Amino acid sequence: MEALRHTPAGIPVVELTLAHASRQLEAGSPRQVEFDMPAKAAGELATRIAKLQPGCTVEAQGFLNRKHRMSRQVVLHITNIELI
Repeated sequence: MEALRHTPAGIPVVELTLAHASRQLEAGSPRQVEFDMPAKAAGELATRIAKLQPGCTVEAQGFLNRKHRMSRQVVLHITNIELI
């Protein structure tokens, strides 16, 4: 996780990487799914996330968007996060 930073308008922002691992069914067969997802959060949520310990287990909700206007890389913009 990168350090908490603030935008020029003073809004806290944090960028991090989420790791996912699960077993899913595809065409009736089990499949192991593992990936890392870049993510970011802003506002009070960013301040809360910055206090979490690396490696903790969370459930995150949000939306996907491009990293920036000209990028093809997607980033999860976290709108809610809970410790599990």
